[in-house]
Amino acid sequence: MIGTERNSRAAPRAEPTRGGFGRTDGRQSYDAIRDKVQHQLLAQLSPSADLGNVEEVRRALERIFNEVITAEQIPLTRAERIETFEQIVADILGYGPIQPLLLDETITEVLVNGPNQIYIERNGILEETDLRFRDTTELMHVIDRIVAPLGRRVDESSPMVDARLPDGSRVNVIIPPLALDGPCISIRKFAKAIFSADDLIRVGTLTPEMIDLLRACVLARLNIVISGGTSTGKTTLLNVLSSFLPDNERIITIEDAAELQLHQRHVVRLEARPPNVEGKGEITIRQLVINALRMRPDRIVVGEVRGGEALDMLQAMNTGHDGSLTTAHSNSPRDTLHRVETMVLMAGMDLPLRAIREQIASAFDVIVHLERLVDGTRKVVKICEVQGMEGDVIVLQDIFQYVQTGIQNGRVQGYFTATGVRPSFMTKLETHGFHLPASIFAPMRKPAR
Repeated sequence: MIGTERNSRAAPRAEPTRGGFGRTDGRQSYDAIRDKVQHQLLAQLSPSADLGNVEEVRRALERIFNEVITAEQIPLTRAERIETFEQIVADILGYGPIQPLLLDETITEVLVNGPNQIYIERNGILEETDLRFRDTTELMHVIDRIVAPLGRRVDESSPMVDARLPDGSRVNVIIPPLALDGPCISIRKFAKAIFSADDLIRVGTLTPEMIDLLRACVLARLNIVISGGTSTGKTTLLNVLSSFLPDNERIITIEDAAELQLHQRHVVRLEARPPNVEGKGEITIRQLVINALRMRPDRIVVGEVRGGEALDMLQAMNTGHDGSLTTAHSNSPRDTLHRVETMVLMAGMDLPLRAIREQIASAFDVIVHLERLVDGTRKVVKICEVQGMEGDVIVLQDIFQYVQTGIQNGRVQGYFTATGVRPSFMTKLETHGFHLPASIFAPMRKPAR
């Protein structure tokens, strides 16, 4: 962080500083230097200068910054000079106060609630920072810098927008009059490091036995739904399961905002398109799913189903496109089925509820449910088999689950265990050559050390 304390949780906080100045006049001193540097930069750059050439502009900024510091005789240590200069670069070329947060790989989300409040998420826990924007005008300039390269705009006629940073991070912006306390930015950072199955085992998201079962399910072409709430790690797990897909198959990924990172040889990536400034040109997930069926897919991976595309996804799973993967927001595996029913009805088809449930029971084989626990850890709390219909009810059978035993020193205590039930799809796994030992389905009577 540049000239600030990043993880402050103390109650009352003094006005934050930027650039190493004292807390009484730091804000004013920094603003004066920044304004002088910016004005001289604009005056000295030729009209034909390429403002997109970051390195050239940065060299000009450094020269001007040193001239201003020398001319004004501002006493700064070497460390303060570096911090102040980097903050000015972030304000002029980057995203202002939140630029250092975007560069910090330990931070997964950045949440701006108006100009005077910035939160971050680290290790699943929200923390308030000491960073601030100067005012609403500076915050709006950063928002414009985010959305302008995408041909989007944010104003009173269009006060909400979804966008992406150049590195792939997802951004949501909402401004007044809808946001009463000032413009808000929510940034879900794009993970540069790809998690592997071993990484998930190491951090305690699931066990080797669970990974072995899921790998066999993917390779045996079972249809898998990953469910969970917001920020529970659904996309991360989807990335891991997608890494098990064979390299000789044609894989088509469909996403609202591209986050999947597949490294197979034959991958076709599709991304939905929002409407333009005139409200035209929108391409929905549902349209992409329908189009993907015409592209000779071996596997279809949908980043998330959230609307009428659920019907087309079910149709694909039930018409020979086995081995599909997708995610859905829900609170439990049972709730996942109810949500998919609702999403199918959103497609506008007048289908009886029993027919929808039969389609779901026939299409889905496995539901993997994740939760983010109170200590910020993400865990696969259930792996369920969809066994079919009994009357008008879809039957689910738990195969693995996470049993929480308590909380100690702020950390959730618990253990993973099988339920003792051998899934009925084991026959299909064995016909594909996957013979898992019966011992992995033996339940644990007490937590392992």
